[in-house]
Amino acid sequence: MPEGHSIHRLARQLDDVFAGQSLRVSSPQGRFAQGAAQLDGRVLTGSRAHGKHLFMSFAAPSDAADLLILRSHLGIYGAWSFAGDETFQAASSIGAPRKVGEQEAGSSAETSVQHDDAGLVVPDAPVGAVRARLVGEHGWADLRGPALCTVETPEEAVVAEAKLGPDPLDPEADPEPFIAKAGKSKRPIAVLLMEQNVVAGIGNIFRAESLFRRGVDPFLPGASLSREDLLGLWDENVALMNIGARVGRIITTDPVDRPGISEAEAWPHHGNYVYHRHGQPCLHCGTTILRQDLNGRALYWCPECQK
Repeated sequence: MPEGHSIHRLARQLDDVFAGQSLRVSSPQGRFAQGAAQLDGRVLTGSRAHGKHLFMSFAAPSDAADLLILRSHLGIYGAWSFAGDETFQAASSIGAPRKVGEQEAGSSAETSVQHDDAGLVVPDAPVGAVRARLVGEHGWADLRGPALCTVETPEEAVVAEAKLGPDPLDPEADPEPFIAKAGKSKRPIAVLLMEQNVVAGIGNIFRAESLFRRGVDPFLPGASLSREDLLGLWDENVALMNIGARVGRIITTDPVDRPGISEAEAWPHHGNYVYHRHGQPCLHCGTTILRQDLNGRALYWCPECQK
């Protein structure tokens, strides 16, 4: 499942290629036909992420105050793909199945793209089950396989967002709700970090890596951690997720632990300390990294550094 940094990058990309344009919105698959009809012809005024939820605001062409929100969540299988003409600057895909990195330099078009008499791009025929298609002046974006894709009023979107915990990638986020909820819970901190109503956007990789970097036993109850411990985990995820949002890959290792390997070259083999490194020696102490299922997800940790 894409973690929060990917959704923030997705919001930025959608704004870069579509903001201010009247979009043609359709549902080739048909499952989003009613929602697509509500949005068709509206102007995208902005996109933003809160955790793993994407909020896209669409205004009526004749009334900027008349807004509808497209809220989506990629879940495990969802992905956005992008294509367009030579002026359309976009990554080819964000979501799952994952591409090997996201390339944002240059056009995503692999073949020549047609334009109509008005100079607007003519998209290729949809491939696969496309839940929603957005078509702008120079390119298009297809959404496949999301866990959620719905049109809401601004008021409904506010209610939905209020159910989420604070987002470490929001510079104005207050960590106190996270500290309060986690600090009262008897559940393992490794479980709490994945609960989106406790803290939004952290997924399996950031969970494992932030716990390792802070030396926290993943099985400790949240209530057993000090305020300093919990704030440290918040700060760690703020730092790590901002790196992910900047480079498009989850790089959690420090340069000293990957000598001679730059940040750009670190992923995937030198990018993480414990995630997917079970059976291998810890980069800090040499102890074998362990893996165990916890609450339905694989947990990775060092039993020596995190005790």
